[in-house]
Amino acid sequence: MTNPVQLNQLDRQPAPLKRAKTLYDEIVAAGDAIDENREIPTALVAKLKSANLLRLLVPKRLGGEEMDWYEYLDVILTIAHADGSVGWCINQGNVFATNAAREPVELAREIWGVHEGSCGNGPPINATSKDVSGGYLLSGKWIFSSGCRHANWLAALVTSSSHPPRLHFMPKDDIELIDNWQVHGLRGTGSFGFTCQDYFVPENRVMRMDLPHVEPGPIYKIPISLMFACGFGCVALGVARSGLDSVIELSHTKKPQFGKLTLAQDPVVQSKIGLAEGLFGGAKAFLYDTVGEVWESVQMNGKISMDERLQLRLAGTHAIRQSAQVIDIVYNLTGSNAIFKSTVIQRKFQDIHVITQQVQGRESHYQTVGAHLLGESPEGGIY
Repeated sequence: MTNPVQLNQLDRQPAPLKRAKTLYDEIVAAGDAIDENREIPTALVAKLKSANLLRLLVPKRLGGEEMDWYEYLDVILTIAHADGSVGWCINQGNVFATNAAREPVELAREIWGVHEGSCGNGPPINATSKDVSGGYLLSGKWIFSSGCRHANWLAALVTSSSHPPRLHFMPKDDIELIDNWQVHGLRGTGSFGFTCQDYFVPENRVMRMDLPHVEPGPIYKIPISLMFACGFGCVALGVARSGLDSVIELSHTKKPQFGKLTLAQDPVVQSKIGLAEGLFGGAKAFLYDTVGEVWESVQMNGKISMDERLQLRLAGTHAIRQSAQVIDIVYNLTGSNAIFKSTVIQRKFQDIHVITQQVQGRESHYQTVGAHLLGESPEGGIY
């Protein structure tokens, strides 16, 4: 398969993209192990961390890239083209690491100020944080912690009417992981849960989430939920492009049973491939154009408007939903080959339909944007 981001002059590419492309073939080769073991191999994780690919959005003063957001999209799409689970973990880790721009700076440096630093997190269930001398007693359960198996730290969010939302950081080896990631898609994200009971977290390892970032960079003006949305939109696009490429390649040799023509010679298949290509190109262009326009505005104005927030929400959701349509089209063209684990499209089919079920891919976001465009107050949306 061809790496999806091609430029005539290698030195024109951003350094992080070059590093991602250098690891592309190795990520592809590890695909079966990633899926089987439900985690990224240790040796590959070490190379991803050494290449600083988990600190692309960390402030420069902490040793991060503080990367241009528009250029960041190509990095995520490239890695996701190689493997959806790795792309997901890289985006999850990078976007969550924008919390490195918060106080206390000493804590941010401890978590993300080194190459090997990475952090798993997930939404809370029945979580509590009790004030005690010198810190907090933490209890609860957190789920869908993508990348927690290769993380050094776990971050536990607790929200309550009695105190500001706060994020508690704990060495991963201190905390019990819950193996509840029994899935058929994005298996390699290793999105286990974790739990603790009356675990003491010192005050200097807690961040308040209701305070603004202290770093001035424009990347920290973008709401984290929308950075997740657009990044995961790129993961979906990478998976879709990879699946489409694999079926185009297969079509030159595969013939239907009792057929004389290859799939590539079948007019119906030609039409469907054209449709899939159009859907992919339209969704990618919409996402990239939207991020480009909003990013330029935020750099100029130092803030993001509600209209821009809703546009990012729409573009991210649309990229995910359209990518699923692309995969469904080419999956159906593949016939009985598609059902076998050894066929590339089978795994892409499973991955994309896990992505659509994640909060960033919900169809309800269309209603949120539609209500805003019609002058009504959006309800239930994340923007």
